[in-house]
Amino acid sequence: MKGYVQNIEGIAVKNEDFRRVLYTAKNLQLVVMALKPKEEIGMEAHNSDQFFRVEEGTGEAIINGVRTVISKGFAVLIPGGANHNIINTGNVPLKLYTLYAPPNHRDGVVHHTRAEAEADKEHFDGKTTE
Repeated sequence: MKGYVQNIEGIAVKNEDFRRVLYTAKNLQLVVMALKPKEEIGMEAHNSDQFFRVEEGTGEAIINGVRTVISKGFAVLIPGGANHNIINTGNVPLKLYTLYAPPNHRDGVVHHTRAEAEADKEHFDGKTTE
């Protein structure tokens, strides 16, 4: 296995897709996301734990009703089962990356827009990158 070794900050900042799965291991998945101004992920809950890191922009993290302002450098950890949302409150794209443990999405999936992501009912199918 080779694993994944890349400049994640640079990749996250350059990303323009709503969601792009970069790497999927058996117990962990790396995804970059870009939220347009005023766009949000949408209130959701996963069985998996989730970590977000903001690389550019400003927004708000909501976890079980608690709202926190977030910006470049912020980390957000969400325990499995928690209702959560990330909202871009700024005027520029909110660029971030997220880790799911265990994986939540199909390896390699790309959703260019939130509408595309919502229309695709995909979920992790057990296939990893390597």
